[in-house]
Amino acid sequence: MSERKRILTGIRPTGALHLGHYAGALENWLDLQDSYDCNFLIADYQVSDYADDIKHVRESVWDVALDWLAVGLNPETSNFVIESLVPEHTELTTWLSWFLPLGLLQRNPTLKTEMDGFGKKSVPLAFFTYPVMQVANILMPRAHLVPVGEDQLPHIEMTREIARRFNRQFGDIFPEPDGLVGRVPRLVGIDGQAKMSKSLNNAIYLSDDEDTVTEKVRQMYTDPTRIRATDPGHVEGNPVFMYHDAFNQDIEEITDLKERYLVGKVGDVEVKQKLAKALNTLLEPIRIKRAHFEQNHELVREALEIGTLRAQKQAQDTMELVRDALGLDYLKKN
Repeated sequence: MSERKRILTGIRPTGALHLGHYAGALENWLDLQDSYDCNFLIADYQVSDYADDIKHVRESVWDVALDWLAVGLNPETSNFVIESLVPEHTELTTWLSWFLPLGLLQRNPTLKTEMDGFGKKSVPLAFFTYPVMQVANILMPRAHLVPVGEDQLPHIEMTREIARRFNRQFGDIFPEPDGLVGRVPRLVGIDGQAKMSKSLNNAIYLSDDEDTVTEKVRQMYTDPTRIRATDPGHVEGNPVFMYHDAFNQDIEEITDLKERYLVGKVGDVEVKQKLAKALNTLLEPIRIKRAHFEQNHELVREALEIGTLRAQKQAQDTMELVRDALGLDYLKKN
């Protein structure tokens, strides 16, 4: 293995990526990819509606890879990994499941929230095992750092606990990884009611064209207490200004808009127009690169194949250490 420290992070393939992914994850990954050995995982085992729409999951694997390439992640120096094509993930998941108390799993706030989302639908068994697989994903490359969204920090702490339990009993195999939250821990949706999500239909996608972005910004929630453009408005908690702070590179423009908004000297139309311009400035080079890779699918397939093969070799090395530590050499000759 390289002397550089290692990163494991990933995304579930549920569709094309949006601005929430960019601000909360991808931007961070871009900053880190030249100084760490990075494994970027497409976690296809962990899609909650896998059995309901396998075709969509398959398409989404390509969408995720396209967006990664479009934003500038480099498959020559980092590994793009398809989770299900590294069978060692399931083996390590099985062994680690013996080190994860059910109570620790049940106390995980992220898991509780996701379970509530099932409503009256039956909850598949895989829903209870995927958190263990997330731990296995992180420990497989023996990662030191895990860039995550704010809501994933409990998973990192659970990973650290399982690594400690394993190492105490069988020797120092796994580093205890640290979590790293991005510059924007959580981006609200354009409706202002929850985090950006495809299921809530409140997302701006990296692949949205200029007109679509402009129209979505036009529909964004602002300050509900403001009736006329001449009314003093609120900047704090206002989704439009939250997006300005996250994506508009013109700090002087943001400051001017906020000052005028607070005293009722600028309307929502102008604030949104300038936000749409800033977002389209950010997204245009991404759209151009994405179109290039859409026309050259062989490059996408190659990035996934090479990265997954590298990850398979890493996984084989790790599992050799794990099997030795567990004493699984049943057929070894004396």
